[in-house]
Amino acid sequence: MSPTALLLLPILIPLAAGVLVLLVRWSSGRAQGALALLATIGSLLTAIYLFSKDLSCSLPWGGMGMAFALRADRFSAFILLSAAALALLVTLYSFKFMIGRRYPGQFYCYLLLSLASLSGAVLADHLVVLLFFWEGLLATTFGMIAIGRPGAFKTATKALIIVGITDLCLLLGIALTGVAAGTLILSKIRLPLDSLASAAMLLMMIGAISKAGAMPFHSWIPDAAVDAPLPFMAFMPGSLEKLLGIYFLARISLDLFQMTPGAWISMVMMIIGAATIVLAVMMALVQKDYKRLLSYHAISQVGYMILGIGTAVPIGIVGGLFHMLNNAMYKSCLFLTAGSVEKQAGTTDLEKLGGLARKMPVTFACFFVAALSISGVPPFNGFFSKEMVYDAARSRHVAFYLAALVGSFFTAASFLKLGHSAFLGRRRAENDGVKEAPPSMLLPMIVIAGSCALFGLVDAIPVRHLIEPAVRNSAFAAQHWTEPHSFAGWHLNAILVILTLISLAAALLNHLLGARIGGGGLHAADHIHHAPVLSGIYARAEQRYFDPYDIGMKFAMAISRGLWGVDRGIDWCYDRLAVAIAGTFSRGIRLAHTGDYATYALWCVAGAAAVIVFLAMAV
Repeated sequence: MSPTALLLLPILIPLAAGVLVLLVRWSSGRAQGALALLATIGSLLTAIYLFSKDLSCSLPWGGMGMAFALRADRFSAFILLSAAALALLVTLYSFKFMIGRRYPGQFYCYLLLSLASLSGAVLADHLVVLLFFWEGLLATTFGMIAIGRPGAFKTATKALIIVGITDLCLLLGIALTGVAAGTLILSKIRLPLDSLASAAMLLMMIGAISKAGAMPFHSWIPDAAVDAPLPFMAFMPGSLEKLLGIYFLARISLDLFQMTPGAWISMVMMIIGAATIVLAVMMALVQKDYKRLLSYHAISQVGYMILGIGTAVPIGIVGGLFHMLNNAMYKSCLFLTAGSVEKQAGTTDLEKLGGLARKMPVTFACFFVAALSISGVPPFNGFFSKEMVYDAARSRHVAFYLAALVGSFFTAASFLKLGHSAFLGRRRAENDGVKEAPPSMLLPMIVIAGSCALFGLVDAIPVRHLIEPAVRNSAFAAQHWTEPHSFAGWHLNAILVILTLISLAAALLNHLLGARIGGGGLHAADHIHHAPVLSGIYARAEQRYFDPYDIGMKFAMAISRGLWGVDRGIDWCYDRLAVAIAGTFSRGIRLAHTGDYATYALWCVAGAAAVIVFLAMAV
């Protein structure tokens, strides 16, 4: 098979299946789910075949010398493989979850089109081609949210506006990059960070971190967690958008621009990463809904990825990309456990849950493993990726390391609260009839949870064979990675590991004391929520005082009201004032024209006298 055909297959298989799904009219969703399952299997097999290949192709497209250029290297193939595997697991999970739900055909269509768009964006070797597929994800994200519960259209619009605005920044960054480099072919761009290139990288970085869900472009994600179909959260903001956003951030940092640890853009990325870690996890800590709590962690975890890449240190970049992969796994698993609880118990409100561990032991076991992983507990995968990021952050400045460590403390605290509230404690009477989720929903969770444990116990599998080859092949590594050794294994800073274990122990102690004070797991963080100073900040945050979207909408409404007032004022001038002035003059003129010739003669004489006086004064 030709390279062109091989590179087009990951795009065409889910694209064709997504269109075909809409033609299947069975309302139960089984036929659509089976078709989507076959398509994702085909995508995964194609991604596996491409993983060991280095292919490229270029086809005429769009005129003006623009080419539909695609390229598969170790980095893009790694992302493609990860996305295809997660898509298959989420589709298998959705097969049972979506039965009887609203619009199953549209859901599977958007899921498959999302996979096609991500495949195209990751394989693109031309920035315009990348932008084309990048915007396809914006459309499918809108559609998947909109088909959720009634009223979800408002959240879909919010996501469309926020991500759409940042995509405009990406578009402008691409234009500036083309001007600076003289080409839009990714594999031919390598720019020093002068003033024009720095502006281009900053704009493209905004597009990348927005797609990944970093602050301040995050506020649609918690709303979508409540309104969108649950598998959407596991697939899009939980994994797919993280993979694409962080892939592109790493691509521009490692290949397109010559970023160094001393570059100001590196400092900007680390500040954004550290702020995202701390602020989002603080919001997660006080949530009382399973899905909203996970959504804030989906935001917080991307901070570690941005911080790691932003350090511009090899171990930090490897750690950031490893954390990207780990997050895609354990975050998807956690959202899938939330979907199982929602389907079996009928709610994700933590006030109405409790004691589900005995009723749903497999779901609880998967949650337990994923929660340990995201909290950075050894020897699970999240521990190793976080320690790499810690090491790199400490080498840049201790403040960034402390921010990451504080994030780990609150991450562990919030998952202790979540696990205690949902699965442990006293079981409510209304949950007595709850049963374990069906096998088709359990299997994806088991596979992902097992992978979290495997990638921790044998982290050389992802680090040495997936991530480090992608980084070593970059232009950045040729200049800044001279060490021959791998970062896999227990080659970790012992002091940092000890501090991590202390923070985890402190989180456990905090939870035990908070649960005793608050009277249960759900209220174990209330002493932080209602602490002096923090209580006021939390109150304003919960009222959306800090939501950039709401602030922007209020500003837009103020401007629109002002412009409406100007428009009404102009209308009043034309419709009222001008008419009144014209009427006054016409009435005066009508009164002056009496028909008396003597009066007219007097007006003529007075006019002539006025002219003479004017001429005399002019002379």
